[in-house]
Amino acid sequence: MAHRKKNRNVGIIGIGQTKHSSHREDVNQPEMIHEAVSLALKDAGLTMKDIDCIVHGNMELFEMVHQPDMWHVLGTGAYGKDCIRITTGGTVGATISCAADNLVASGMYDIVMAIGFEKLQEGHTTGGITNMADPLWFRKIQAGALTGSAAYDVIDTIGLERANRASMTYRIIMDKHAGLNPNAHRAFGLDFSQIDDLVRTSPRLVGDLKLIEMCSQSDGACCVIYACEKKAKELSKHPVWIRDHITVHKEETFTIFGYNKKYPWLRTHKFAAEQLFKRNNITNPLEYFDVFEMYDPATWWALDWIKDFFNLEGDEHIKLVENHEIMIGGTMPINPSGGVIGSNPIGATALIRVAEAALQVRGNAGPHQIPTPVNHALASGFGGTMWTVLTMLEKELNW
Repeated sequence: MAHRKKNRNVGIIGIGQTKHSSHREDVNQPEMIHEAVSLALKDAGLTMKDIDCIVHGNMELFEMVHQPDMWHVLGTGAYGKDCIRITTGGTVGATISCAADNLVASGMYDIVMAIGFEKLQEGHTTGGITNMADPLWFRKIQAGALTGSAAYDVIDTIGLERANRASMTYRIIMDKHAGLNPNAHRAFGLDFSQIDDLVRTSPRLVGDLKLIEMCSQSDGACCVIYACEKKAKELSKHPVWIRDHITVHKEETFTIFGYNKKYPWLRTHKFAAEQLFKRNNITNPLEYFDVFEMYDPATWWALDWIKDFFNLEGDEHIKLVENHEIMIGGTMPINPSGGVIGSNPIGATALIRVAEAALQVRGNAGPHQIPTPVNHALASGFGGTMWTVLTMLEKELNW
């Protein structure tokens, strides 16, 4: 895979998030966006006059509010600014992060603002998903997070009882993390003593995927400001550096025109991780990274994907969960924010992963801050027609 080094280093200098909830009836789209923008500008110590370009996006297919970019200038404050809109399904937030990184690294702009948002209460996600692809050409396509296939894979590997307990353990860990995050949508106060009861009583959605194991639908927005190295050092005492990112499609889905023999048949997360880590000379990602903000739309997928991202063997990924090593105080904290299961304003969700990872590196994530130093962070995005996006964040410019 062709890859070129950046022309300029890029740092995150401003972060803003709204409170995420099932309904934000107190604001419309532009007002909600404005909340996140104002918080990010305040965090960076900037005004809109300092911003050169705005990249924004959401999953308008789910909201049933189309062409919102015609009036979002009201919320972004982007009067007379270059403005780019990107829509790539669930990966929107990660894609706009990549775009902002690339625009600054290229030298086209010194400071770029990325905004992801979603206001789902007026929309209809099921209608959006079922009408998003041609039923003849793309009969094999899987769109949306509501699937039991990952559960089948985990159960087949480690058995039903252990798999159910591992899935619910992951769910409870995410709930505990979300309970520490003031912006999180869902935090029920779950406890590990409830595992067996939750496995038995939670309503099933598809196969062994249960209601409580599934992500929410949230209203919310996130804004992140990116700057070139010169500006970042001038404007911020603690910029977080974007070392690299990668974005790939689901390699095993798009088979209509045949496979590219150069790349073997691989699971997308594994493919993306291997490519990214190889070109950055990272041989043991589980040891290298201090935190991972993972796009986890359901517990079963999360269990499965931990193995892919960290290239683990056997049941190593299950043991990480069973031994609570993915908790904030563990050896590999995953989603101290509560993850997608805790909050899911779809157009912002993947950008929140980048924002939360950056907060951890800065050391000011608040109550859900990891107690040990965070020098290297990883964030993922997922969605659309099975895109995977991975972003590496660093505390120091020393690679």
